Amino acid sequence: MNRKIITTPLAPSAIGTYSQAVLAGNTLYISGQIPLDPATGVLVEGSFEDRAERVFLNLKAIAQAADMSLGDAVKVTVFLTDLGTFQQLNGVMERHFPAPWPARAAVQVAALPRGTDVEVDAILVRT
Repeated sequence: MNRKIITTPLAPSAIGTYSQAVLAGNTLYISGQIPLDPATGVLVEGSFEDRAERVFLNLKAIAQAADMSLGDAVKVTVFLTDLGTFQQLNGVMERHFPAPWPARAAVQVAALPRGTDVEVDAILVRT
């Protein structure tokens, strides 16, 4: 199987030993994105919705670098430090994903990189 590393300056650079995304055949695996501004490398401040918006913009930029879109998403995993933000997350996702929605898991975790409260990864399939 052909494997290609996907990178874009329109999303944050990896802050560890991983790639922004890996395209394997027709499937794109996007690494977990946190609300880092790609221009500054600084966490977005403001409301939870502001941070979640940045996460989905980062995912979108990586998808576009692979000539795909969030409409190609088949599975999304959401990590939250507070499940109380779940409804706000749904509102942000609705603005970024067309129906039919991808499969999704949302889990509460004790901590996330850089002290943020939201991280999302995604699997996309080119049809």
